[in-house]
Amino acid sequence: MKEKLKEERPLRVKLGIDPTAPEIHLGFAVVLRKLRQFQDVGHIAVLIVGDFTARIGDPSGRSKTRVSLSEEQIRENMKGYTRQIFKILDKGKTELRYNSEWLSKLDPSDIIRLTSQITVARLLERDDFNERFKAENPIALHELLYPMFQAYDSVAVKADVELGGTDQRWNHLLGRDLQRSFGLDPQVVFLMPLLEGLDGVKKMSKSFNNFIGIEESSREQFGKVMSIPDKLILRYYELCLDYYDELLKNVKKRLKSGENPMDLKLELAEGIVRQYHSDRSAKRERAEFIRVFSREEAPRDIEEFFIKKDKEIWIVEVLDNAGLVKSRGEARRLIEQGALRIDGEKINDFSLNISIKNEVILRLGKKRFLKLVPQ
Repeated sequence: MKEKLKEERPLRVKLGIDPTAPEIHLGFAVVLRKLRQFQDVGHIAVLIVGDFTARIGDPSGRSKTRVSLSEEQIRENMKGYTRQIFKILDKGKTELRYNSEWLSKLDPSDIIRLTSQITVARLLERDDFNERFKAENPIALHELLYPMFQAYDSVAVKADVELGGTDQRWNHLLGRDLQRSFGLDPQVVFLMPLLEGLDGVKKMSKSFNNFIGIEESSREQFGKVMSIPDKLILRYYELCLDYYDELLKNVKKRLKSGENPMDLKLELAEGIVRQYHSDRSAKRERAEFIRVFSREEAPRDIEEFFIKKDKEIWIVEVLDNAGLVKSRGEARRLIEQGALRIDGEKINDFSLNISIKNEVILRLGKKRFLKLVPQ
């Protein structure tokens, strides 16, 4: 990287994305925010939408062939993609490209020349290919072409730097090899850590339903951040906010001192909501969270559910019909565990029939509220 910077010119910093999902989450935002830092010091962000390669399907980290996307799916996913991306990147300093620009123009002879630059042994160095080969699981030929095409993207845009997650290391290094074979100075590979999702184990992904979307409501974002395992607090500060060494040292010190992790999560959630919404929204959600979850007060905007006035109805039926539970079995279990309160009074009997003359507030656990309204 030092040698690249000595050239005293803006570097072309490449980030490739496959439009495989229409929503960007905090995990993907980690590498986008790093790309923005390159922009802020004068370098050029080259954002490559893999519309051509998405029709192949990236097998990275997978034990089986991934289903490719149709052109229609790609178009649908891209509708909101750029809007979300430019919440983070500076649009005026971003070169947005689609790799179909050059890959769709390759004829069979071009593809053969490309494949001649890569050996089968090199391809089998990839952990996922190697494991599938040893296990005698099928590897389709088109999957072997994917990393070659992705590497050729770096040739086509003359990338100086390629950003990505640590799971893309092999692909990006192949880009260096291919650039050399075309007489180009090889790109620097800059890898970012993968952010764990809400489960604290798997990387954040819509597929695992453990994600926080950057366009989710401020209420949803705040609540999800507050739900992360305590062991991830420092990692989220480091990867999701602009916390540098001194600030991170302070967070570490506070964690080691025995300070209540809730206080650090409140600041973390406020910072993330401020980043994707506004300072006003962040302060509002913090105050509301403290009011509802710390002081056990009801939120101001509770969903209403109408039932007939003075007519008895089974409490389990109410919870099920209102959508507060996934099943009546879950409703019974939660009531037996003492998770249900009606106007503050704990209810343990799941056989209870209720009737109301006036509005009442149901609370199930810490987060689920419902206002019963007579009609």
